[in-house]
Amino acid sequence: MPIGNVTRGTTGYNRLRRVDRWIATLPVLRHTDDPLVADVGYGASPTTTLELRDRLARVRPDVEVTGIEIEPARVALANAGARDGVTFRLGGFETPTPGNRRPAVIRAFNVLRQYDESAVVESWRIMQDRLQPGGALVEGTCNEVGRVASWVTLDELAPRSFTVSLRLAGLDVPSIVAERLPKALIHRNVPGERVHAFLRDLDLAWAVAAPLGTYGPRQRWIATVHGMRDRGWPVLHGVTRWRLGELSVPWRAVAPA
Repeated sequence: MPIGNVTRGTTGYNRLRRVDRWIATLPVLRHTDDPLVADVGYGASPTTTLELRDRLARVRPDVEVTGIEIEPARVALANAGARDGVTFRLGGFETPTPGNRRPAVIRAFNVLRQYDESAVVESWRIMQDRLQPGGALVEGTCNEVGRVASWVTLDELAPRSFTVSLRLAGLDVPSIVAERLPKALIHRNVPGERVHAFLRDLDLAWAVAAPLGTYGPRQRWIATVHGMRDRGWPVLHGVTRWRLGELSVPWRAVAPA
């Protein structure tokens, strides 16, 4: 039986572009001998699964994407529009795939947000157990138009990093992402928790970098990330990622206390 619950299924065109851009850079996608990606809980429409395949095919032309949904009617609708490189299957966190192959990457977005926090670790474990060696599970959430997003990237064993991704134009304060934290963190944004300190310092660094807004929001964000590093946060990657409105830190930096 599929593992999980039927959720609202809200979706939309271009909503997951930020996380798809992240997935396209994952080393396992580029190096695996079996470039299979699973999209768990794609929703009421197959739109974002089809977009995922198109985006990943730019860096891995032979990529295959399997969309997985727990609601039979959604699977039937998706299969009516299936095309080369994309299949759809009935299932949940157990991540059924063609031939029971292990995915190189599993994307599970805006799914666990609708569950209790107590379900997160076990749901992660079930999906992690399905990964190829060196594979990645990317689990998170975003707002309705995809301009505010955050996610956790895990390997087969443990969570490894936490990423915030924001549309910088018109950004008031970065802590707007508090509304779209992954389920593992969304109730932890309270004094005494690491993620609360992270968002507090992020807003402070953004405010300090305000004068650089004259040169555009990207320059202000890059200065903000440097400010976070100066405050002792173990910031990952470099300017190429930061220019996209991203900021990543090791999971241990924000993990629940």
